[in-house]
Amino acid sequence: MTNLDFTIRHTVLVVDDTPDNLYLMKTLLKDHYRVKVANTGRQAIAITASDSPPDLILLDIMMPEMDGYEVCQQLKKSPTTKDIPVIFLTSRSDVEDEEKGLELGAVDYITKPISPSIVLARVKTHLALKVMDDFLRDKNHFLELEVAKRTREVSAVQDVTILAMASLAETRDSDTGNHLRRTQFYIKALAERLRDHPRFSAFLTTSNIQAIFKSAPLHDIGKVGIPDYILLKPGRLEPHEYEIMKTHTTLGYKAILNAENALGIPVEFLSFAMSIALSHQEKWDGSGYPQGLAGDAIPIAARLMAVADVYDALICRRIYKKPMSHESAMKIMLEGRGTHFDADMLDAFIEIQPEFIAIAQRFADSDDDLKRKMHSKEMVDAAVAANHPD
Repeated sequence: MTNLDFTIRHTVLVVDDTPDNLYLMKTLLKDHYRVKVANTGRQAIAITASDSPPDLILLDIMMPEMDGYEVCQQLKKSPTTKDIPVIFLTSRSDVEDEEKGLELGAVDYITKPISPSIVLARVKTHLALKVMDDFLRDKNHFLELEVAKRTREVSAVQDVTILAMASLAETRDSDTGNHLRRTQFYIKALAERLRDHPRFSAFLTTSNIQAIFKSAPLHDIGKVGIPDYILLKPGRLEPHEYEIMKTHTTLGYKAILNAENALGIPVEFLSFAMSIALSHQEKWDGSGYPQGLAGDAIPIAARLMAVADVYDALICRRIYKKPMSHESAMKIMLEGRGTHFDADMLDAFIEIQPEFIAIAQRFADSDDDLKRKMHSKEMVDAAVAANHPD
């Protein structure tokens, strides 16, 4: 017998408090398996919990301190040992004893005095079954990992596709730069701040926040349909031009709706994308567009985007305006509390000003923009304190 032959053999643990029984079973099994022995239940548990657990256990019932039933019960409770097959090998021959052993999780029950050929046959059968179980378990684990991997890949493709689609609209306006990424992270930060708020906690679940984050870049996708002479106009829009500009909300909504209809199945993040694209220009007091929604009739995701979108528009350069400082933007945002913006959302925005500033710095369009957006910690702290004197 070579060392290789020995190491690949299955290991059988024999547990019995009688030395003669241990010797008998070891002699019977040693030509076929690697054999370990234990003369107490506690020793058996220690062996199964080691780095070299057995592949199968032959377990006596009547032992002092800890009987076989208790040993089996403890083995089946542990995630590391619950899959090791246990065969009771005992002189207790009552049907009730056998039923109890099988109910505890044993795979078989053999009574003494034993028939050597029966013991060898049953051990062989249950080891073969364990090999198959282990194979299927490993295969299922592999498949779970593959599914998780494919899911991540699909999600990554979705994210890239969304950003690519949204960037088509942004590239038509050279001044918007990293607007997509900034608003995406603004809206996530604001949603996470509000997730425990009694008005929003039922809606702002982890999965919904992730879906909002994923869909946020599509909020201005409808700008693809706005003529260049309006979209890129450096001065104030004429009333009729402004009416055309406002249609970017419905154009975006219809584009996303058509995409979902083409798929033939509802897609969660696309439903958020539609509500954001259509309603992010609505105002709390009902003076927004395109539907003139007011208050809680405005979807929560769209209300979040309104805060993120307006703040970013104020602090960044546009073809028709220069960038504002954070301090100046905050004054305008505060003026819109309860009129343009949901008051609770604006209060949360005020509380996390430093996070918005950090996001603006992280995704700044240029070094000059970064300098304009940067403020000392003292200025930010002063702004927070001024709005929340408590």
